[in-house]
Amino acid sequence: MNRNFMKQAQQMQAKLAQAQEELETMTVEASAGGGAVKCVATGKQTIDSITIDPVAVDPADVDILQDMVLAAVNEALAKSQEMVQEKIGGITGGMKLPGM
Repeated sequence: MNRNFMKQAQQMQAKLAQAQEELETMTVEASAGGGAVKCVATGKQTIDSITIDPVAVDPADVDILQDMVLAAVNEALAKSQEMVQEKIGGITGGMKLPGM
C-alpha cells in the first residue's frame, strides 16, 4: 500500500508542476466602467497589464478612474484565483494545498 501511495503522490506532484507551468502562461481579463478600464492578470496572480480608455481620464474626477482601476484589478485577481482553483482542483480532487 505504501508503494502505491508514493507512486500516486509522485504522479500528483508531477501533474501539479505541469499545471503550475501552464498557469504561468494563462491570463484572464476583467473590466470596469463599461470597458473603460481593462486589467489582465496571470495564473500566477500578478497583474500583466492595465489599459485605460482615454475617454475615462477626466482630470476633474480622478476618484472615479481610481475606483474603476481598483474594481478591474480586484475582479481580474478573483478570476485568476478561480482559474487556479479549477486547474489545481482537478488534480487534487478539491483538496486545498498550502500556497495554491
